[in-house]
Amino acid sequence: MEIDIRTAEPAQRRLKPKDESKLVFGKTFSDHMFLMDYQVPKGWNNARIRPYQDLHFDPAAMVLHYGQGIFEGLKAYRCRDGRILLFRPEKNWQRFNRSARRMCMPEVDLDAQAKIFETLLRLDVDWIPHSVGSSLYIRPTMIATEPALGVRPAHQYLYFIITGPVAAYYAEGFNPIKIFVSDEFVRAVRGGVGEAKTMANYAASLYAAETAKKNGFTQVLWLDGIEKQYVEEVGTMNIFFRLDDELVTPPLTGSILPGVTRDSVIELARHWGLKVTERLISITEVIDSIRSGNMKEIFGTGTAAVISPVGELSYKNELFRIQDGSVGEWSQKFYDEIVAIQYGEKDDPFAWVRPVSIG
Repeated sequence: MEIDIRTAEPAQRRLKPKDESKLVFGKTFSDHMFLMDYQVPKGWNNARIRPYQDLHFDPAAMVLHYGQGIFEGLKAYRCRDGRILLFRPEKNWQRFNRSARRMCMPEVDLDAQAKIFETLLRLDVDWIPHSVGSSLYIRPTMIATEPALGVRPAHQYLYFIITGPVAAYYAEGFNPIKIFVSDEFVRAVRGGVGEAKTMANYAASLYAAETAKKNGFTQVLWLDGIEKQYVEEVGTMNIFFRLDDELVTPPLTGSILPGVTRDSVIELARHWGLKVTERLISITEVIDSIRSGNMKEIFGTGTAAVISPVGELSYKNELFRIQDGSVGEWSQKFYDEIVAIQYGEKDDPFAWVRPVSIG
């Protein structure tokens, strides 16, 4: 793949934040972006890097009418020794293609994605923050751009990547969050597109999420879409429960996102000799375990926040505190280990990190 590169002129350069501690997630973007077009039967073409700019497409672009759009989220980390690392990017690239298949969209070759990322990061390497806890967030996206009305897969697509420096995802930092269990609204059902990282899943979550935030909660914990009894995932995270000395998480049954951090926690737990079970867990079991004291801790996992300890959970207008509401032992251990690997502070026995050549 040949990538046509046009670097930003001085007047097009964006203002870099001076204080990394004041970075806000998703508000600041780097100087450049990657774009590539797809047409049937031509395939992918016109790979290019341009200064960060607005997108222009027809009002009849099919993404606007039928929702063919997917994205990913991953980060680039700057080590103390100057190396730049990606954390398990192959997992994100593979998941992007799984989402594409589910949404009847074209896949992007994994080797091509690797080259694209390396080229873009090399251009905007100065945008990668220097402090541990901060990173460069990377958002690959694909949308259907064919100007046509009619319910069918589009024949034209745009794949683009934007990046931006971020600090911690939650303003609370690494502190326990409060989550609200929704037994009225559902995010996805089995057989639908819940396991794809598509825009529609997030749109479906907004109403309940806004209601929860107005009542002082950080996120919504979703139950299954049929019986509204079995725990599935949190709005931006997978969910884990420590029941005594067993780690339990809902299985990947098609209605929840197969998280990269989720998979990392499971691998780490087994590496440490902990008992890990992927099974259905009902909200009734969760509440009963909190009441009995068997629920030692609850935490969420995701690229943006890594690990999010849960201190309180609200269900049917009753608030339940998990133990004393503080950060749990395992939550802290998983967080410390994953972050240390991401920033090159510890050995990487799983070969999870991928160095980026910036020379």
